[in-house]
Amino acid sequence: MSERTSNRIFDIVNIACVTLFVLFCLAPFLHVIAVSLSSNRAITSGEVTIFPIEVNWNAYIQVFTNNAMIRSLIFTIILTVATTVLCMLFTIAAAYPLTKSKLKGRMLFMYVIIITMFFSGGIIPEYLLIRDLHMIDSVWSLILPGLVSPFNLIILISFFNNIPPSLEESAEIDGSSHFRTLMSIVLPLSMPVMATLALFYAVGRWNGFQDSLMYINNPDLYPLQLKLFQMVQNNMVSELTQMEGASRTALTPESLKAATVIFATVPILLVYPWLQKYFVSGVMLGAVKG
Repeated sequence: MSERTSNRIFDIVNIACVTLFVLFCLAPFLHVIAVSLSSNRAITSGEVTIFPIEVNWNAYIQVFTNNAMIRSLIFTIILTVATTVLCMLFTIAAAYPLTKSKLKGRMLFMYVIIITMFFSGGIIPEYLLIRDLHMIDSVWSLILPGLVSPFNLIILISFFNNIPPSLEESAEIDGSSHFRTLMSIVLPLSMPVMATLALFYAVGRWNGFQDSLMYINNPDLYPLQLKLFQMVQNNMVSELTQMEGASRTALTPESLKAATVIFATVPILLVYPWLQKYFVSGVMLGAVKG
């Protein structure tokens, strides 16, 4: 068998494997879309797979005409943008000084940061701290506890260390301050890893609901994921009461839950294409050296 034929066979097998993997990843998402567009009869009878049955848009109409859901979407977008910006600012402010060997106690700071990746105080001490800081029912309780991710910080430190020191030395000879060197040289060269970390922070905040479940009681501050969680929980409680013979409670239609999932998922998916060109290179360039 010639080398050219072997390469063609390898390419065909590789493409087939990647295609199957993509289909396996897309199947659950396509199923949720199909459920959101199908009638309750088709859903309860188990006819829906990846194609909608008896197509109707009632679930999406209910979602988009629900003022509470739209308000939650707007709040979640604002919260995600604000959290991402603040997290990036503080991560940069922490990472850049830790790349300087002249910083006294640099290794001590690094050890303290690394320890927080493996040990934490726990949920109850964290809740007590937030309560004592009077941040219950405050948007700051959703931002401050996760302001700097140790994992993202280490990635950024590693990337900064890969920048040739001669560039910064040349800037210092020309009279540039550390802040100007950071803004004019380091950050423009760090766009791939910056975009990657921003995506990590944004996705983490968008998908988060546990902190809002513990700290937020005001419905006006409910993120979108908490709305979805409450919808699923209320439906489970309704089903349980019916099984136990209690008074019938209105169940949330499966199509409405699926439409809410799509409503909560699509906005963050739309961000990825804008950052895709930076994503892979950012992860690879920011990898920790061996």
